[in-house]
Amino acid sequence: MDFENILIKQKENLAVLTINRPSKLNALNKVTIEELHTAFKSLNEDSDVKVIIITGSGEKAFVAGADISEFANFNVEEGTELARKGQEILFDFVQNLGTPVIAAVNGFALGGGLELAMAAHFRVASTNAKMGLPEVSLGVIPGYGGTQRLPQLVGKGKAMEMIMTAGMISAEEAKDCGLVNYVVEQEELLPLCEKLASKITRNSSVAISAAIKAINANYTNCVNGYSVEIEQFGVSFGTEDFKEGTTAFLEKRKPNF
Repeated sequence: MDFENILIKQKENLAVLTINRPSKLNALNKVTIEELHTAFKSLNEDSDVKVIIITGSGEKAFVAGADISEFANFNVEEGTELARKGQEILFDFVQNLGTPVIAAVNGFALGGGLELAMAAHFRVASTNAKMGLPEVSLGVIPGYGGTQRLPQLVGKGKAMEMIMTAGMISAEEAKDCGLVNYVVEQEELLPLCEKLASKITRNSSVAISAAIKAINANYTNCVNGYSVEIEQFGVSFGTEDFKEGTTAFLEKRKPNF
């Protein structure tokens, strides 16, 4: 696949997807969002890929935000469509992807950048990372799921503070409030993400995909997460991975998923 603004590197069962617009601090424009959708969809359909790491090029930014120049003159209808389409083809799409996605936050993750990181299944940050949703300073609100995912991760009060002040928090602050799982020096960021990915790839991709569905159901309106868990638990019994996993356990050997 040839892309204008993203790079993909595959190594065994891992794919590293890099947003490559360093001159714009990797800001998300329309083309980049569409390319990310295509890349995530293709990698999710590749049975060899068991984990995806998403990061930004350079040392300054994961994604510094959306490309404001593209929508500064939008009207109400255009703004509504911008948020609707963006959530549909990228942010909600990533959250519900069956393949685990780890966000390696290397530097600024602001606005749409933080929203993309939050759509990933979990996050690891470099010590120089700064995170925030500054949209209200522009007279708008987060439109790519930020008002929903941030409270789920850090709690309502902290989310209200971050969104209303439009301020940034450090990587350590992000870790303290549950926004990221780990904070490491920048040179250790991808190696740690790869180490975590390696642990994930040892397990059943089928079961992990089912677990993602069950976990996400708890955060979906009008959906009973417990019922989805029961359903996915039952479905697991009909898979080859269940047969292999339980047989390997009884035979005291490692499973071959």
